[in-house]
Amino acid sequence: MKEELTHQESLDLITEMIKQAKRNVAKGGSKQILLWGWTIALANFGHYFLAMAGIPSPYIIWLITIPAAVTSAVIGTKMRQRGATGHIDSVYAKVWIAAGVSIVICLSMMHKINFNHNAVILLIAGMGMFITGSLLRFTPILLGSFVLWLAALISFNLPEIQQYIVAGSAIILGYLIPGYLLKRAERG
Repeated sequence: MKEELTHQESLDLITEMIKQAKRNVAKGGSKQILLWGWTIALANFGHYFLAMAGIPSPYIIWLITIPAAVTSAVIGTKMRQRGATGHIDSVYAKVWIAAGVSIVICLSMMHKINFNHNAVILLIAGMGMFITGSLLRFTPILLGSFVLWLAALISFNLPEIQQYIVAGSAIILGYLIPGYLLKRAERG
């Protein structure tokens, strides 16, 4: 005979499922944030310095995102294989897949948006960080989203080449620092 749960038992079960999903996201979340934070910060600063040095095709530095994407896929696969995933894990992954697709579309159409692609990418990254911070209920990531949005606002008002410095700095402040704080929280 099937035993029915009381209201409190049902609530406790749901609460524990949410906590487990948050732990799953948090364990791999800092790795993804740090991987992409370092990759994008280095690409932004590299693009700026190559352009300022007069190197033709300074955008070639962005090829470092290809091995980062492969590494990110491997980390994501390992996270899924490590344990059961729930609704929050799925939402977390889908938010960043949507952000990635949006960024690729933005980059392919950057000539149509007057090469303000850095500002738009910062907006998309800010949205991803805001949703991630909300899912994890982790304030440093929420605050990081506001740093990225502020940098987007500044970038819209700068020439393209200066946007790379703003974007690289914003990624360090709004992405890497919260990522390291999340990593520390995972250990603690």
